Parts: sequence; structure tokens; C-alpha cells
Amino acid sequence: MEKIADCPICKEKGIKVKGITVRHLVFKELVDSINHVDYFICMNEDCDVVYYSPNQSVSYYKNQVRVPIWFKKDANPKLICYCNKVTEDQIYYAIKNNGAKDIKDIIRLTGAMKECNCEIENPTGKCCSNSIKKIIHKTLNYTKQQFENSFE
Repeated sequence: MEKIADCPICKEKGIKVKGITVRHLVFKELVDSINHVDYFICMNEDCDVVYYSPNQSVSYYKNQVRVPIWFKKDANPKLICYCNKVTEDQIYYAIKNNGAKDIKDIIRLTGAMKECNCEIENPTGKCCSNSIKKIIHKTLNYTKQQFENSFE
């Protein structure tokens, strides 16, 4: 079993990310410093580290990455689908105002996931579908709970 490296700053466990993802998302002047190894992404919303090497000798911070990292506290805009530039707010709007109930509705209404190049566009290097599904689930459950509470 492969060891998952802790973030060198916050000490939380990271998620493995391919080196190609890191090379495409850091600023051009940093590309030459990236080794041909996989990295980890720090998922702690409060930590300024985005990517770090398995031996923790190299770290890339939010100010060294070309895109806002959607799960970091101060991300602006909060992109969910990086390939098609769809934000969390657009997904919320599609659910609350246009009646979206599933991922097919979100794709139709927002254009999310139409053209995918996730390995080099999304900071995690993965498809955004799970993030979209979580937003749908959270929003629909919150809306349902608000509705039920209005009758108490």
C-alpha cells in the first residue's frame, strides 16, 4: 500500500495528483522545478499549500497556481468545473431557480462537463462530477429541510 504524505504545513493527509496536473497549473516560471513524480494536493481549506512532493521537500502555494482552488476558503471564483468554467454559484442557481435535480440537468443548464480535460484543468486532476453531485445533494437536502421547517 502506498504511503500518503502529510502536508508539510498543516500536517493533514493529501490526495495524490499526477505531475502533469501540477505542471499545467503552476505559473510557467515554476514548471522547470517540477519533478516527473506524482504530487499531493492539500485539501485543507485553511492551508495555503496547494501541491507538495511526496518527500515534502517541494511545496507550491495558492499564489503560485494559475487558478483559484475551489475548496480553499478564499477561492474566487469558486470553480467546480474548471474545463468549462462553471462555478458553484451557477450550480446552486440551476438547482434553486431552474429546478435542476441531477447531474444531467446541471450539464444541460450550465454546460459543465461538456468538454473535459480534467487531468490538466482541474487542480485535483480528476473529473468534477463527484463535486457536482455533492453540491446537488447538499442543496436539495437543504431546500427540503427549509421547506419542512416552514410547516413547524
